[in-house]
Amino acid sequence: MFELPPEFQLSTTSWLFAMLAAFLIGLSKAGLKGIAVVNVTILAIVFGGKASTGIMLPLLITADICAVIYYKRDAQWLLLLKLLPWMIIGVLLGVFVGKDLPETIFKRGMAVIIFISVVMMYAWDRQKSAKVPTQWWFAGIMGLAAGFTTMIGNLAGAFSNVFFLAMRLPKTEFIGTAAWLFFIVNLIKAPFHIWVWDTISMDTFAINLRLIPVLLVGFVTGLWVVRQIQERHYRQLILILTALGAFVIFFR
Repeated sequence: MFELPPEFQLSTTSWLFAMLAAFLIGLSKAGLKGIAVVNVTILAIVFGGKASTGIMLPLLITADICAVIYYKRDAQWLLLLKLLPWMIIGVLLGVFVGKDLPETIFKRGMAVIIFISVVMMYAWDRQKSAKVPTQWWFAGIMGLAAGFTTMIGNLAGAFSNVFFLAMRLPKTEFIGTAAWLFFIVNLIKAPFHIWVWDTISMDTFAINLRLIPVLLVGFVTGLWVVRQIQERHYRQLILILTALGAFVIFFR
């Protein structure tokens, strides 16, 4: 296994938090939507804002592969194609906006996006019957926001979730469509992290190799949990913890 450089020599506590984030990535990609912001928060605290995005992306792609294999028959491609072009434009905007941002501004921007995501998810939990526009411009707004935020901080979940909620997708179709969407978008993001932002390297890949086994355990666990319980029983606690994590990132 690759040796880690001095800047990635983590304390035992930091490794435990990184493993927790990897486990939560697995849970999230298995279908437990709403907890993805927690792992973003944890990794940003451990590795820093911008560096954490490069460390997280290979983990997300690994989990995406697991998700598209498991939910391959459940994707709604027409809905996916409504959102995907706008997300790609949002990713390109995020590439150039985030390239030269100072670390402090980058982290605080991530924290603000996390707060917005938490508010959006909380609002939709509280107003389950609220009507959402389904016209093309709604897909455009959600896609641009999702693409921009997924490039800046892997934080597109709230925006894509709102779009898919508006489409009234059943649970498995919701998960399957989101799985394919983020698999494609994350593959598009990878070259920018490698050659533009320099946030993915052999050194960060060495960290990924140590965390992938935990991620796979999280994914298998998530599949079991999805079959057993509904998301609403634990979403409020997750939103509270996420908001606290964003507060820590903002002032750290």
